[in-house]
Amino acid sequence: MSLTHEDVARIARLSRIAVTDAEIEAVGKQLNNILGLIEQMQAVNTDGIEPMAHPQDVSLRLREDAVTEPDRREACQAVAPQVEKGLFLVPKVIE
Repeated sequence: MSLTHEDVARIARLSRIAVTDAEIEAVGKQLNNILGLIEQMQAVNTDGIEPMAHPQDVSLRLREDAVTEPDRREACQAVAPQVEKGLFLVPKVIE
C-alpha cells in the first residue's frame, strides 16, 4: 500500500499535526515504511501460536497478603465533628 501526497496531508490534518508541503514527502516515506512493516507482520502464519502476556518468561515476586497497619478507625472518628453509624456527616453545600 502506498500513500499519496493527499493521503499524507489528510492524515496530518486529522491527527492535528502541522506538516508543510516540503515535509509531506519525508513523512509519506516514513508512513509507507511503517505500513510495509505491518504488512510483513500480517503475512506471518501464527496458527497454533499461543498468545503471550510478556515476551519474556517473567514472574512477579508476591508478598504475603497480611495486614501490616494497625486499625485506627476509632481514633480517626473520635475527632470527627459528628459521626452517625460510622459515617462522617458533612453540611450540605449544594444550593
